[in-house]
Amino acid sequence: MPDAPGAVAARLTGTAAVRERPLSASLAEVALDDGRTVMVKRGDGTGAVRAEAAGLRWLAEAGAVHIPSVHGHDERWLVTDRVPTGRPSPETARRFGRDLAALHCAGAPAFGAPPPGGPRDAFIGLAPMRNADGDDWPGWYAEHRVLPYLRTAVDDGAIRPAETAVVEQVCERLPDLAGPAEPPARLHGDLWTGNVLWGEDGHAWIIDPAAHGGHRETDLAMLELFGCPHLEEVLDGYQEAAPLADGRPDRVGLHQLFPLLVHAVLFGRTYAEQALSVAARALRNC
Repeated sequence: MPDAPGAVAARLTGTAAVRERPLSASLAEVALDDGRTVMVKRGDGTGAVRAEAAGLRWLAEAGAVHIPSVHGHDERWLVTDRVPTGRPSPETARRFGRDLAALHCAGAPAFGAPPPGGPRDAFIGLAPMRNADGDDWPGWYAEHRVLPYLRTAVDDGAIRPAETAVVEQVCERLPDLAGPAEPPARLHGDLWTGNVLWGEDGHAWIIDPAAHGGHRETDLAMLELFGCPHLEEVLDGYQEAAPLADGRPDRVGLHQLFPLLVHAVLFGRTYAEQALSVAARALRNC
């Protein structure tokens, strides 16, 4: 079968497959006859695979956080290293914080810049995400991250038209709420806890990026949004390596607004209510 994961892995790596183990409808683990084990992931042919492959390579170029190597891809399939996983520990979390700071400090050409070779029209999870350059974070974040998903959530019925004002007010006040200006950081872009693998080698690895140039507090807020093991140690390690501007706790909600609106578009009203609550709280904190 030409589209079986083993056949795909053999074609894209040039090495014969000896066995395969499906993990889901779109993911399989494949053992190659040179002793390597790889992950074979199927996309939908819309450019998501190309975006992910470019993102993984761009993040890996920083030499900071551990990233699975890309062994091959086409428009529908991606082959990467398998990461043997262990258990998170405070020491691993603190190291991850330091490594994440180094990744962010590797920088990006602009806010919204895609990885080299990656498409402008990319994805965050299953949602389309347009990478358009911007010069300042507040204006770019409002125009290209918050407002497009707010409009889609309204069109889909997850947010009522009368409820949009609180989010629009946050966007208008972002220059005052965003804290000190920072240069574009090299972001993972979808850094929820499920995209952090705690390797048995004592390092944290990150997978499934929506990589782009952005504000470094966005990745940290995403870790906080859905919970991360030993989050305080991650933040401590980060602060040791690249201290954050004062007032970061008050800005967490601003950076969570984008992923919450994405989830509202994908999954409906529960996340819409969380987004509206976060926006109202951000206004109260100003």
